Amino acid sequence: MKKVGTWLKNIRPLKILTIFLAGMFLFLTQACGAPGIATQPPQPGAQAPNTERYDPTKDYPLSSPTGGINNFSDVDPRALDEKAANDRADALVKNAQKNIDEKGVKNPAEAFRNLQKTPVGEKVKDLGDNIGSSVQEVGEGVAKGTKRGIENIKGNTQNATEDVTKNVQRGAEDAGDAVKRTVRNVD
Repeated sequence: MKKVGTWLKNIRPLKILTIFLAGMFLFLTQACGAPGIATQPPQPGAQAPNTERYDPTKDYPLSSPTGGINNFSDVDPRALDEKAANDRADALVKNAQKNIDEKGVKNPAEAFRNLQKTPVGEKVKDLGDNIGSSVQEVGEGVAKGTKRGIENIKGNTQNATEDVTKNVQRGAEDAGDAVKRTVRNVD
């Protein structure tokens, strides 16, 4: 009870009056302030707000994509033959367009006639050549990947041995320092 009495004695009426007047000032300035602040902004041409909607019949201009993801090259930057890959891709596109122009068919009957023109032996030979070149390309890719993997393993093991030797040296130095400290403490 004494604490409550001392607390009431420490409260000064001037402090209470100041706090009350500050609160009333804030309340009145917010309640009786300029009414234009809380009103809706004027709309041009008496149009209701947010009436612009997507119209699927209109053609909206879209930006054309440039490059690959995030506008960077889609080729691995570590690959040394990016130009060769681009040249090969261009050659394949040209070859495909040439094939479409020469062997293009307009209807199924024309496609059937084209199939009958080419002998079966020639088709099998072409298929074998395609498979042979694909297998060769896969073999070359595997060889390159294996070579790169071996180089990475060599680099990693060299880094690991350097780290181990550094850690052993630090451990020996720390042990020597600990021995020196204990000898000093004993003396």
